[in-house]
Amino acid sequence: MMDNNQKKLKKRALIWLIAIIIISVMAGLFAYGNVGFLPNWAKKPFRLGLDLSGGTRLLYEADVSQIPQGDRASTMSGLRDVIERRVNLFGVSEPRVETLEVGDSYRLVVELAGIKDIKQAIQMIGATPYLEFKEQRSEEETNLILEKQKANDPLYANVDPYFTSSEPSLTGKYLKTSVLEFNQQTYEPYVGLQFNDEGAKIFEELTTKNVGKILAIYLDGQPISLPQVKEPISGGKAQINGKFNADQAKTLVESLNAGALPVPIKLVSQQSVEASLGATSLKLGVKAGIIGICLVIAFMLLYYRVLGLFASLALIIYTILSLAIFKLIPVTLTLSGIAGFILSIGMAVDANILIFARSKEEMKLGLNKFRAIEEGFKRAWPSIRDSNISTIITCLILYNFTTSIIKGFSLTLLIGVVVSMFTAITVTRSFLRVFMKGD
Repeated sequence: MMDNNQKKLKKRALIWLIAIIIISVMAGLFAYGNVGFLPNWAKKPFRLGLDLSGGTRLLYEADVSQIPQGDRASTMSGLRDVIERRVNLFGVSEPRVETLEVGDSYRLVVELAGIKDIKQAIQMIGATPYLEFKEQRSEEETNLILEKQKANDPLYANVDPYFTSSEPSLTGKYLKTSVLEFNQQTYEPYVGLQFNDEGAKIFEELTTKNVGKILAIYLDGQPISLPQVKEPISGGKAQINGKFNADQAKTLVESLNAGALPVPIKLVSQQSVEASLGATSLKLGVKAGIIGICLVIAFMLLYYRVLGLFASLALIIYTILSLAIFKLIPVTLTLSGIAGFILSIGMAVDANILIFARSKEEMKLGLNKFRAIEEGFKRAWPSIRDSNISTIITCLILYNFTTSIIKGFSLTLLIGVVVSMFTAITVTRSFLRVFMKGD
């Protein structure tokens, strides 16, 4: 017979279980995607990496010999952002651009999934970022250009109606550096600019004739900042103030430095992956995942019988929730990422095995099934917590200090471990509390 406390736990577990089943059904429909009543954003397929969808992987080496040691990391970060913006012009779906430091060598890895015009992409990526300052047009000139463009005049099709190249020309080659600084009184961030001697003269001339107007800053033909000139600026030093936080100011500094400090990059490796090869790899990866889940379920059913049935149901829910999270974030699935997910399947059952083993020991000591399982969860929790936290720490280290292949593995494993802790402690426990008798 169950006491009142056990009845309360059973009732609470039933509510939890109903909620979990509803969430799991919704997550399953979202992960499957091919359901008529779902919104269009939910029908999008999983994001697949280069090795599964096909494409090209380019490896560049950056010449940072002319860059001061302290500015190299910032310059490479700004260069990475520029390259990402460039490859997006080709309609590449979620390009992966990363920087690598190998000894004294700085490299740039560009993965373009499903790219079509690879020659044009290589040409654009290999060009050094171009930074330029532009003057604001007069209102009359802007209106004239807009009217011409509205009339589809081909001569004005590619003309910027708001800004024009500065006269005299002020480009990134005159900018020595830009730095992130903070106002000593308000602690607000701002961007400090330092021009060389020739640039200082040009900048003074431009600010003198553009007081009250915008002197736009363009990188690769795209505006990155639109500061207004308040007064003539001499000496080659200037500040860009605005309503931005430290992260936004840092991003602007990196972009300015990428254009101001030329970093030539040389293509040293090009690897192509056919879409057919990627499709084959995907099928094999999915097959491996299904086999892994089936083997784990078979083991749990044969060894733990009824308890194994509940653990298997929890494992199915775990799989559905994990896939839904992969699609929702979204996670770029690669072969290594699928391997991390398959590994997490085994770890998802590990907690159940600890709980069941401990519960059996408690039943041997004379406790009824309900109390033995509750005690099993309580006593197994420290081991489950410590083992999973150590895995999570390892995944975080791998994700932050390794390259893309290992990152995909660590990310899916990390998500799998977190979800497995939920399913083992919450889902399995709810099943047992609802369906296990108190005798």
